[in-house]
Amino acid sequence: MKFSAIPGLTDTKKILIDSVTSGHIAHAQLFVAAEGALNLPLALAYATYIHCQDKQPNDSCGVCSACTKSLKYIHPDTHFVFPVSNTTGEKDEERLKAEITKSWRAFLLDQPFGNLDDWCNFFGGENKVAIISKDASREIVRTLSLKPFESRNKVMIIWQPESMHAAAANGILKILEEPAPNTFFILVSNAADQLMPTIISRTQLITVPLLNDDDLEKYLMEKQGVSETAAKNIAQLSDGNLNQALKLIGQEQGNSTTFFTEWMRACFAHKYGALVAMAEAYHALDKVSQRSVISYSMNMMRETLLYASGAEAINRTRGEEREFVERFSKVLDIGKIEESVQLLNDAGYYLERNGSAKMIFLDLSLQMAKVIKS
Repeated sequence: MKFSAIPGLTDTKKILIDSVTSGHIAHAQLFVAAEGALNLPLALAYATYIHCQDKQPNDSCGVCSACTKSLKYIHPDTHFVFPVSNTTGEKDEERLKAEITKSWRAFLLDQPFGNLDDWCNFFGGENKVAIISKDASREIVRTLSLKPFESRNKVMIIWQPESMHAAAANGILKILEEPAPNTFFILVSNAADQLMPTIISRTQLITVPLLNDDDLEKYLMEKQGVSETAAKNIAQLSDGNLNQALKLIGQEQGNSTTFFTEWMRACFAHKYGALVAMAEAYHALDKVSQRSVISYSMNMMRETLLYASGAEAINRTRGEEREFVERFSKVLDIGKIEESVQLLNDAGYYLERNGSAKMIFLDLSLQMAKVIKS
């Protein structure tokens, strides 16, 4: 991947490029970001730039032999460690490793902005816990003990290091602190708070922000052919998460506003029959749509909070959304909004753990009705 394939994040890209051109690449870096941020694509583009034989001021050349291999994720001096689960019971470890590596490369080409759930679904491990096994540390040490094949540098990308078995995490501490010359670790995490402090202390932190609305909208319009109106709606709903935004393309975005407003009105009026019917409708949605309803609702609560706090100048809603938020802010005070957001957050948590969507939504509705009318 090249930097140009990643929307926005100009400042972060510059920091990474300058570290290479100045010859001051930290031997171990931790790319920290919230779920949905583009820290893995940045790590891939960074590795491509490190190996590039004809570096340009703002990106790798994309045509040299090193770039050709990097763009297919087959460069012999870029190594990957990522969470997996044994999905077939395969006893031939070498064969299993080769198959998973092949799947990993195909995944990066097919879904360059995918997340852990996408990866698990891609290689067939959606019903099993994906981890970085305790044998990973020995494999890392063995791999990095070899001399580079083509490049003068070796890059080890560890994706989701928070999923690493404790024995594996302890096993890489020494090499992480004192790697061989021209060997660089890039750890890519969406939950740095779950990492061992000894790992964090051995790395240089690079914080990767979520995309802003302008960059996300521009990408959707220019690269995905989305209309300006749809791009604005998707950007608001995905809140900087490009992976989520791509999944929302083609869905009826106007339905989100209609569903939310009708839902809140039913909660306010204690129309329990309507809430039961909405729970049935919610249960019939696919997983992405179910999550997007929760995400959209939390965003709307945020916008309502801005109005209730007198900060409507930075409100992002438009048209009928803004009209509803103005009216809704007169019903909810800050305390009620805080309670509502916590309820939505809890519902999202239970959805991620495969609870019954119907029961989760109905329980959420009843509690929201209680909060709104309290």
